[in-house]
Amino acid sequence: MSLINVQRDNPDPFYRYKMERIQTKIEGKGNGIKTVIPNLSSVAQSLARPGSYLIKYFGFELGAQTNIDPADDRWIINGAHESSKLQELLDGFIKNFVLCKHCKNPETDVHINDGNITLDCKACGRITKVLPSYKLSGFILKNVPKKGKKDKAERKAARKAKQNGKNGDKGSGNDDNSDVASPNGEDKNGDIASDDDALTRAAEKLNLKAVEVNDDDWAVDMSAEAVKARAQQLPGEFKAKLALNGDDEDEDGEGGGNTVYDQLGTWIGEHIEEQGGIDKVDDIAIYVKAKELGIETKTKTVMVLVQTIFDENIVDQIPNHAGILKKLVSSEKHEKALLGGTERLIGELGSEKPEMFNKVSQILDAYYDHGLISEEVVTKWGSRASKRYVDLAVSKKVRKAAEKFLTWLAEAEEEESDDE
Repeated sequence: MSLINVQRDNPDPFYRYKMERIQTKIEGKGNGIKTVIPNLSSVAQSLARPGSYLIKYFGFELGAQTNIDPADDRWIINGAHESSKLQELLDGFIKNFVLCKHCKNPETDVHINDGNITLDCKACGRITKVLPSYKLSGFILKNVPKKGKKDKAERKAARKAKQNGKNGDKGSGNDDNSDVASPNGEDKNGDIASDDDALTRAAEKLNLKAVEVNDDDWAVDMSAEAVKARAQQLPGEFKAKLALNGDDEDEDGEGGGNTVYDQLGTWIGEHIEEQGGIDKVDDIAIYVKAKELGIETKTKTVMVLVQTIFDENIVDQIPNHAGILKKLVSSEKHEKALLGGTERLIGELGSEKPEMFNKVSQILDAYYDHGLISEEVVTKWGSRASKRYVDLAVSKKVRKAAEKFLTWLAEAEEEESDDE
């Protein structure tokens, strides 16, 4: 199932907060016609809000009756309503009742104090008010969730929303701001959890908003100082944990708003259109642009490149772009960024074209043939799944698809050792 950004007008290619598109099913006819939203609970969970808030908001906006607490999870709006219309209305709900008014981040909790509704942002720390003039504001004030099982469920939904948004197999994000390895906070299903996950969960228990980990440079500076600095640099835009600290630790992080990486990605997209297609892209022009932005040596530039100059024909396209990639991939950290960007590309394309996963071994083989990845880095990468760049289920699927190449590489090394 394809996913969309929680903030749909955010152009950031690395935006990690995802949700399902609103689905509708029209039932009945005449005066008894009604619209059922079968995935409303899933969408509400991605936004960390009760389903009753969403359905009631639709009812207010459409002037239609709704059921606000269906026991069978059948959320109904009287009348016939297209999914596209509800999706547009949902944008308004997200803007007014989910996004932080300061940083536009959806990691907010709803608090009600003295008749006021506030949004507590876990990203930038700001507390902003929800206008009481909204019709839904009155409903929220009159229907404060009771403490107990329902409240616990909403807290669980909030944790899941912070865990990179809900995508595909419940997430599309990365590991730098996740606080659990699975919805229950434990790896009960045998998922492979990294040290980053354990450190992040420990930080949550200590009520820390962020933690800096050091797992072979796959981490990103998430200190309060770095978050504050980024907020100042990107006023009024969505910030998604990008630290520019000058020591090349920033590129493995998330980008958002109007960073130099967003500028490069946007420029490449426009360049592709001007050239008449992705296969006519000018590598020299891209390198000149990256140098102009001062990021030609940054590892995140490699990630941007992989996700913009490649598409489903990546295996055939790699030889054409090997020159610029060889110029940019100059260290183990750059190799990791190349692999991470490839994971994201495969994850995004694979959501609609599952056959993309079958190309992973071919992609790695092409990278290896052109000297873009080393045995040590790719072997370590393939040894365990990680939520660093994509959701854990996608990461495991990518590595499963890479087994053919990894096995060949291991056998080739063994043969060389025997010959020696």
